[in-house]
Amino acid sequence: MAISTHRCGEKKVAGVPKALRILSVEQRAELRSELLEVVEYRKSGLSLNHVIGCPLDCGYCVRHLFDNFEMRVPRALMSDEAAVKLLVGHRFFEPHVTPVQVFNRATDPMLPSVKPHTFATLRLLDGRGLTNHVLVITRWRVTAEDCAVLNSLRHLKVTLLVTWSGIDDERIEPVDSGIAAGSLRTAFEHARRYRVVLYWRPIVPGLNDSDHHITTAMDLTRYAHATVFTGLFYKAQIRDYYREHGLPEPYVDGARRKILPREVERRILTAAAQGRAGSALFRKTSCAVAAAHALPDYNGHVGIRELCDICPASQLQRCSTAWTTPDPGHVAAMTAELGGTLIEITDQAVVVDGLDEQRRYRMQHHLGYQVHDLSKPHHPHRHGRADTGWTDTHEEVKVTS
Repeated sequence: MAISTHRCGEKKVAGVPKALRILSVEQRAELRSELLEVVEYRKSGLSLNHVIGCPLDCGYCVRHLFDNFEMRVPRALMSDEAAVKLLVGHRFFEPHVTPVQVFNRATDPMLPSVKPHTFATLRLLDGRGLTNHVLVITRWRVTAEDCAVLNSLRHLKVTLLVTWSGIDDERIEPVDSGIAAGSLRTAFEHARRYRVVLYWRPIVPGLNDSDHHITTAMDLTRYAHATVFTGLFYKAQIRDYYREHGLPEPYVDGARRKILPREVERRILTAAAQGRAGSALFRKTSCAVAAAHALPDYNGHVGIRELCDICPASQLQRCSTAWTTPDPGHVAAMTAELGGTLIEITDQAVVVDGLDEQRRYRMQHHLGYQVHDLSKPHHPHRHGRADTGWTDTHEEVKVTS
């Protein structure tokens, strides 16, 4: 049986959405192996994705990387209970330490048919008494009832990251950004035990970086505990999709890292420095999440001080106090256990060879210290971004707190 690529209405029983159908063995065989990996480590956390499929059709979606962009009807790979057991039993999961993301790779967690699974997953994790960070990223509708569910969680440190771009080209982003703006306001108004982050992305030159877009975003920062701004993942598969559909190509070539040109950043930070931002701006997702909870950054970005020149003094102090150089013996043993080689420990990062991203992130979250790949160096003052749109000039715009 082929996997449906068409949108469909929500089926309900007594007003409650039915649980998503679990894909059959035959349907699973049609999927790329990466989609069947329900637990995957990403920089912002161990990512749980047992629901796949999304009707929102954002042209730049990472689902292009897994060849399932045409799968628009959400389906489950397994039950929520089985997925949570897989997560907490994962060899990289550390109770109360490892940050977790839910449904951030192949669907939107607040879609009507997905939402019951999102809340069930959160309740199952919370019921175990876990205090890990949990990130829920959405651009869809958030209601007061949804907020009540999030407020009912007793242990998890939940952050709702509301994605807003302001892109009005329906060929690239069919979803009205006004939906996200409304969700942000609702979530912020009702937040008690959870925190709200404005996820301002993707920012693309000539598409949504006008003065009007920046002004609108600055207004929205007033409805968030923190704001993170970032660029576009323009990988080869996404570039190919743009070309095949005649979409305006933002860049000539794809890139491994997100693209956010220096001039765009300068204009954003200038606006923030003029006092137009209602919440602090951060370059990295984990920085914004940590600041929203008044905790130090779990990715140890403070070791790279140029990242922190826009941080509030209170958050910089919080991160600096918690940040310590890890014990070389412990790091060497952990690196070897994961199958790599420790090269050096600098005053910014642990440098290793032979470890993929997932294993480096495992080390990074355990140590609270940056872990870099020897073969993929981070260029100074580019903040871990692609080289596109940057020069050798290192002058930075700073925001005073």
